[in-house]
Amino acid sequence: MKRQERGGRRIAVEFGDAATPTSYEVRVGEGLIDDAGALIAAACPAYRYAVIADTQVAGLYGERVLGSLAAEGLEGTLLKFPAGEWNKSRESWSELIDGMLKAGLGRDSAVVALGGGVAGDLGGFVAATFMRGVPLVQIPTTLLAMLDSSVGGKTGVDTPAGKNLVGAFHQPRLVLADPAVLRTLPAPQFNSGLAEAFKHGLILDAAYFESIVDGLEELLSREPDRLTDLIARSVEIKADVVSRDERESGYRKVLNFGHTVAHAQEAISGYAWLHGEAVAVGMALEAAIGAAAGVTRKGVPERVREALTAAGLPVELDDEVDVTRFFEALERDKKRAGGRVRYTLIGEIGRVAASADGDWTHAVPEELVRSVLFG
Repeated sequence: MKRQERGGRRIAVEFGDAATPTSYEVRVGEGLIDDAGALIAAACPAYRYAVIADTQVAGLYGERVLGSLAAEGLEGTLLKFPAGEWNKSRESWSELIDGMLKAGLGRDSAVVALGGGVAGDLGGFVAATFMRGVPLVQIPTTLLAMLDSSVGGKTGVDTPAGKNLVGAFHQPRLVLADPAVLRTLPAPQFNSGLAEAFKHGLILDAAYFESIVDGLEELLSREPDRLTDLIARSVEIKADVVSRDERESGYRKVLNFGHTVAHAQEAISGYAWLHGEAVAVGMALEAAIGAAAGVTRKGVPERVREALTAAGLPVELDDEVDVTRFFEALERDKKRAGGRVRYTLIGEIGRVAASADGDWTHAVPEELVRSVLFG
């Protein structure tokens, strides 16, 4: 559900069951970061707020958010962690928890996760575990976080064994996406976000996929209305999926297209790759895997590669990837089931292919995957 009004577009994310339905709003609009205090006070009242951000984002927007809270008579404490995916770790989680305790925050507090996907996942995991769980607000500052990772309640940290292997489902009370902050986002991070938008179109909305391709020039120039439309449509798609399967027991697996290969690439690179870049490679290669397995329609892999390349995204693994380490990383993927690696595959653009057993993932023989990825 979407409506346009003062305070940005409003999209409801509904979950829970018939007996205990629950929902929260994602708001998308310019200027929301400066209105955060009033919006947070209404949607997530608390005695005190821990604003969690990496050092870079804290310097850009930390004081603005604290000032917005103060304007509503609310007390906020800014807690920082070092920037970088490799800092989405149990060590950072522990230091942030200790920081909250040292600052005297209690069960009547709430967490505001301010930043990209790392801050959202890490701050969300802090909220899920501090005092056995406190309320959470997400204020994403990257395109990828705005249209994907801030929505749906997945939180967690990475380990040396793999990405997001420790975490919890913890839905936010509110998500505030302000496209104005994207004007200063470096091009690689911006393009990285487009990968997840492409994914939403590839799995569930062919017309949306084509609209991204057709509007790439406006998107890459960061035209405000076009960005707002992009973020809102992706959030609508993800909100619908989450409402049908909050905890990824079935249908939500459709969102994992490209992510099996992506997580392995991220892990063996020591998380040096941007997440969206890894997902772009994962989608290109998993489309090819699907075609080789007879699941994905002929011509689709080429169309996927063409679109991603036009957006400045990679479509190949590292040139010197260690094949043994790569397959070891695949074996540790959390989507593995029944002792086999599972892949979400598309049948055609805009449609995920269900497997013969009714699941939304496919077990593909390792020999086939090797032949597609490494010849």
